[in-house]
Amino acid sequence: MTRDASLSARPVPASAGTGLRAPHVDRIVRERPAIPWLEVHSENLFAAGGAIHGAMAHIRADYPLSLHGVGLSLGATDPLDAEHLRRLRELVDRYRPALVSEHLGWGATGGLHSNDLLPLPFTEEAVRLLVSRIGQVQDALGREILVENISSYLRFRDGDYPEWAFVVEVVRRSGCGLLLDVNNIYVNSVNHGFDPHDYLRAIPADIVREIHLAGFMRKDDVSVPLLIDTHSRPVSDAVWTLYADAIAHIGPVPTLIEWDQDIPELEVLLAQAVRAEEVLDAYRSHAG
Repeated sequence: MTRDASLSARPVPASAGTGLRAPHVDRIVRERPAIPWLEVHSENLFAAGGAIHGAMAHIRADYPLSLHGVGLSLGATDPLDAEHLRRLRELVDRYRPALVSEHLGWGATGGLHSNDLLPLPFTEEAVRLLVSRIGQVQDALGREILVENISSYLRFRDGDYPEWAFVVEVVRRSGCGLLLDVNNIYVNSVNHGFDPHDYLRAIPADIVREIHLAGFMRKDDVSVPLLIDTHSRPVSDAVWTLYADAIAHIGPVPTLIEWDQDIPELEVLLAQAVRAEEVLDAYRSHAG
């Protein structure tokens, strides 16, 4: 494929962007609101044609982009889906995103697909599996990818690492970057009973390339504390506090507001992004 020099990757700034969702595409193309950057789910662009690619031609010209995947199933033991990887490579070549990311979990095996991302045991065997598969993806794409820590509602009894050490080990040994989902840290801290600050303190600042923020739903009809990572609510106060602590520890990095269900008007997402930007600005003012 001949590369168009005009589509060289535009860096994603250390500012607060939003996820590009279908209800907002036409408006963003028409009005070009002042959003520092946008993130798109890779699989939403896998179709060869259609209106979305026409819109993406305009969006790609106006905004730095990140591609965020949910279907590569990095933690599965089946061979990587060659067709999925081929389509992802075509997207990367076509839109030249500054960041490309996937999840540290799995969701498919033997041709069957889960409706959710599933956790891995925090074992040395799982580390080796992920390092190998991340290497295959990075070799296929010819670039670094980011991997995201996932939310979970159960965990394996035995393991060789706490979750945060497992994540760091995978990132260090694979040579990828980390997409740190602060909401997922908080959700897991409640669901599994650990201090989220232990998680944050264990994350080296130099491996973090991006942060995600989202909203959760609390389940009240069960006998134990349970949060569900629904991406259908505003970011909670507890997560905002944890995000400020993360920025104090890591420094300013690109931050994304995720909202995937019960999607509100664009102004709601932009207001959440403004609040994240205020945290980033406060850090810069203090550091300066």
